[in-house]
Amino acid sequence: MTREADVPLTGLKVVVHASGVAAAYAARMLGTMGGQVLLIEPAGGTALRRQPPFLPGAKGEESEESALFTYLAAGMESAVIDLAAPEGQARLAGCLNGADVFIDDTPISARERLGIDKASLTERFPNLVHVSVLPFGAHGPKASWKGEDVVVQHAGGEGNLLPNGLAVEMFPDRAPLKIGGHFGEMQGGIAAALGALSALWARPECGGQYVDISCQDANLAVGAFAIQRLGDGSIEHRVERSFRYGGVIPCADGYLEMLTLEQRQWDGLVELLGRPDWALDPALADSLERSRRGPEINRHIREWASARKVDDIVDAGQKLGVPLARYKTPAEILRDPQERHRGLFQPINVDGVGLVDALVSPFHFNEAPLTLRGGPPALNAAQETAAAEG
Repeated sequence: MTREADVPLTGLKVVVHASGVAAAYAARMLGTMGGQVLLIEPAGGTALRRQPPFLPGAKGEESEESALFTYLAAGMESAVIDLAAPEGQARLAGCLNGADVFIDDTPISARERLGIDKASLTERFPNLVHVSVLPFGAHGPKASWKGEDVVVQHAGGEGNLLPNGLAVEMFPDRAPLKIGGHFGEMQGGIAAALGALSALWARPECGGQYVDISCQDANLAVGAFAIQRLGDGSIEHRVERSFRYGGVIPCADGYLEMLTLEQRQWDGLVELLGRPDWALDPALADSLERSRRGPEINRHIREWASARKVDDIVDAGQKLGVPLARYKTPAEILRDPQERHRGLFQPINVDGVGLVDALVSPFHFNEAPLTLRGGPPALNAAQETAAAEG
C-alpha cells in the first residue's frame, strides 16, 4: 500500500460543486492522489446521486445507490449548502477560506447570483485555484450551451468516427454512436485535474488562478491525430477508420484485440499463425504492402482465430512478442490476477449495499497503488459530523 508520505497531494483541500461527471471526476482524481475533498450539494443531493445504473442491494434487489455516484464520490465528504441563500454563501466562503482548489460546473448565468463567479472568488480568495468545468468552456459564444456526454463526444469529433473497425463491418447501417459510459465528460475531468495541478505548481510564484476547462476542447485533444490529418486533405470517416489488419478479432469463445506496428511483431504473428504460405509471400515483408493488403490479411487471421480459444491465442502470442489481449467482461476483470496484483480495485462500503469493488486509480506513485479514503458519503455527513464534534 502507498504510504501517506508517498501520496503527492496529502494535505491538499478541495471543494467541489458538481452536478455533472466532469467536475466530479476531476475532484475524484485529486482525492485519489491524497487530497481531502468536500462535495457541496443542494438539498436532496447532487443529481449524480440519482444517475442509473443502481447497485444491487444487500438482498439482491436494486438499491437506490447510483453506481456512477459511488465511483465518483468515493472517499469524499458531503455538505448540503443552499448557495441561493446568503447564509449558504457565507458557509461556502468558510469552506473556501481553508481550501486550495474549488471545482465548479455551475452554469455561467447563475454564478454571479450564487456568489461563485470568477471576479468574486478572485477578490475574496486570491490564493484559491478556481477550476471551471463546462461542456464548452466559460467564454465564447457556446459558454451557455448545455451538453450531455453524447453531445460532448460528437462536438469533439470522436462520435462521428464510431463505430469503426469490426463493429462497422458487422453493422454497416448503424448510426454514429458514442463510447459507452461517460468518456467525453471524463476527458473534461482529466483536463480539469491537470489544469488544477498546473495552477498549484505555479501558485508559489503567481498566487491563485482561474482555470477554464472546456470538455469539447478536451475531446478534440483525444482526436488530435484525426484533426492533424486534415492538413494533408484527409478526412477520416468511421468506414475507413480501422487498422489495416488486426484490430478486434472474433475467436471461438470471445474477442481479442491485436495490433502489429513493428516488423518484429509481424514476424511473431507469422509464427503464431503457423507460418502459412500466404504469410510467407516475400511482398508481405514490406509494411506498406501489408497495409495495402490489410483486408486480405485480416480474412486469413479471422479464419484462423475463429476455430481457437482466446486464451490459447493470447498465451502463445504474448510469448512471441505479438501485442494482443483478451476482451474481458467486468466480472473477469475483477477476478483477474494481474488487476489484483496491481491493486486497481479496493473494496469500499456503500450504505444499503455492502462492500463493492471500486476502481481506485489508473496510475501508481512510487511503484505502489493508491488507496481510497472510503466509500461515497452519506448526504450532509460532513456537516453532521462537525455538529456532533462541536
